[in-house]
Amino acid sequence: MSETITGSEAIVRGLIHEGVDRVFGYPGGAIIPLYDTLYDYTDQITHVLTRHEQGAIHAAQGYARASHRTGVVIVTSGPGATNIITGLSDAMIDSTPLVIIIGQVVSGLLGSDAFQETDVVGITQPISKWNLQIRRSEDIPAAIARAFYIANTGRPGPVVLDIAKDAQMGTLKWDRYHRCNFIRSYIPYPEVSDTELHIAASLINSSDRPMIISGQGVMIAGAEKELAMLAEKADIPVASTLMGLSTMPSDHPLYKGMVGMHGNIGPNYNTNRADLIIAVGMRFDDRVTGELSKYAPQAKILHIDIDKSEFDKNVKSYARVHGDAREVLHRLYGLVREAKHTDWLRSFDIINDVERRRVIDPELNGTDPDARCHMGEVARKVSIAAGIDPILVTDVGLNQMLSSRYFRYTAPRSIITTGGLGTMGFGLPAAIGAKMGAPNRTVCVFVGDGGIQMTMQELGTIMQYGVNVKIIVLNNDFLGNVRQWQLLFYDKRFSQTPMVNPDFVMIARAYGIEAEDVERRADLDGAIERMMATDGPYMLNVMVSDQDMVFPMTPGGCAVDHIMITPNEVYTPDMNEP
Repeated sequence: MSETITGSEAIVRGLIHEGVDRVFGYPGGAIIPLYDTLYDYTDQITHVLTRHEQGAIHAAQGYARASHRTGVVIVTSGPGATNIITGLSDAMIDSTPLVIIIGQVVSGLLGSDAFQETDVVGITQPISKWNLQIRRSEDIPAAIARAFYIANTGRPGPVVLDIAKDAQMGTLKWDRYHRCNFIRSYIPYPEVSDTELHIAASLINSSDRPMIISGQGVMIAGAEKELAMLAEKADIPVASTLMGLSTMPSDHPLYKGMVGMHGNIGPNYNTNRADLIIAVGMRFDDRVTGELSKYAPQAKILHIDIDKSEFDKNVKSYARVHGDAREVLHRLYGLVREAKHTDWLRSFDIINDVERRRVIDPELNGTDPDARCHMGEVARKVSIAAGIDPILVTDVGLNQMLSSRYFRYTAPRSIITTGGLGTMGFGLPAAIGAKMGAPNRTVCVFVGDGGIQMTMQELGTIMQYGVNVKIIVLNNDFLGNVRQWQLLFYDKRFSQTPMVNPDFVMIARAYGIEAEDVERRADLDGAIERMMATDGPYMLNVMVSDQDMVFPMTPGGCAVDHIMITPNEVYTPDMNEP
């Protein structure tokens, strides 16, 4: 039997039917009716009040990626809506499933430049998977159902619902909630072509120097097991993109490291020696390919992706398989032959050994107890101390590249970072969401002294909810990544990159968060031990050298095998290398 309820009640009931038990947001005038209804549902939905709308959406991103669920954001109109645009764009390019509910002025005032009115649909259309303005209460249930279906099927992404205030306050007849599982014009899971699969298998079976590049699509599809099985059967080396880190354990014998601007030498160099690149769930973005005209000149490209718009967008593929990565890899396993590529695999290890001796060992094995730490050694020691299956969350800059390189991954979904947009300020709020999405895993967030100050107010969210995140500030009193480029390519003209920083420890303590400075290498181990032993949030402000840089590096506009290993040296193989 139907009952009469308000539009706000319909929103909340829809969220509950979709399995939502936690939302992130910030109230305001145009969304007050929904917040008033949430007041009666605190036993079913936990609302996390962040200190800024950007913090809310980044926290929802971290939650979604750690939990494999759809993150939900609720904000008001006008500045509330525009404050989530950065996170919305970030979620779109990094394929993060979100449903964002935005209050809007009453429908009769639309187009009149009313107080806190903005064209949410127009602004968000290019950077959302789907968006809709709702002006009638009775349209709310179907819109909620479609939003969740679209957000978390196929290639995930953010969905925006712009709901007029009078639609929230008006009434509708409620019978029962109908979850959406079909939209005529939307096919999230394409039928995988047998022809495409057999062509792909033939390419793999005839290849002498194959290489798999694993992207975030493997993680989204939950295809880590299938990836390993295929690689092991056909004896294929695996590299990952930054977003694909943790799709294969760091210590797997076939895992050869990360590709890209600051990736490992072996897979980057051998990209241009491979005769087959098997790209799974990755976009071939410019940070991976370097100069496109010089990318993988000897290789046929086999591209596997659920989003056909990625095919031939940047790199021309020789063959492609359109479908979900898990299904495609599972079915390929039955078609590929067992093989051995001993010499090819050995070439990765020989080249990577050069990196170990020339780059990694100096980064990880500082000896002067009174010197400042290297960023890489901090990341590696935190990773080891964090125990079983920690999650790394990063901000953007040197902290991101060095922590992602030196953290060790043993389980899937072990890194949450901003890959496509590169959003400074992402790290701290994303770590809050990650811990709430995976409460039984240790969450360690690495931030620079620049990025943390963009969303540092979210320390208040950590304080209010007692979020047990471990915050490591890699503090060099510089915008370090920009400084590296200025040093290498702009004649050391450090324009607006030196920073005068506050006392981060004092600020953390003002929010009730335990914190300490680490000035010397000799103090690092003890500080990490105290941080990990604390049952609650903790901040380490680690002073690192302002001379620290991240190598290897393929400069923009160069071929992927043009690899700098010091400011003055480009890697070249010696006579013992292939």
